[in-house]
Amino acid sequence: MSGARIAAVALLALPLLAGAADAPRPQPILPAELNWTASKLIPGLQSAWLIGTEQGNGPYLMRVELAAGTRIFAHRHPDTRATTVLRGTLYVGFGEAANDAALVAIPEGAVYVAPAEMPHFLWAKDGPVLYQENGIAPTGTVPVKR
Repeated sequence: MSGARIAAVALLALPLLAGAADAPRPQPILPAELNWTASKLIPGLQSAWLIGTEQGNGPYLMRVELAAGTRIFAHRHPDTRATTVLRGTLYVGFGEAANDAALVAIPEGAVYVAPAEMPHFLWAKDGPVLYQENGIAPTGTVPVKR
């Protein structure tokens, strides 16, 4: 490429580079900045909202940490939730009552989906678990009555 052609390409690129300086910058949500809240109903469970809230409108993202051995009783949510296991193995079952024979191991890095209104239950059977859930608010957790 000739010197004149290189200079012309450089001149054309200047506005693009200047525009990049004005572009918004990503704002990370760092783990150390999360506001964890312990559950009043389930010892060994704590959660943190990263994006949105239960009462909001639109997408949300939350993290849940379970201490080893923690079980979450059968419950349902009004929205479909996709859950990614970030650390450990989460055992999940679908149904109105906790049934260890129905549990499926969801290993670290895997995702499972709980359809809206699908009763399900969880267990941190093998050790502590950290998982992340996302869906569309408003949402909530409704215990299954037996």
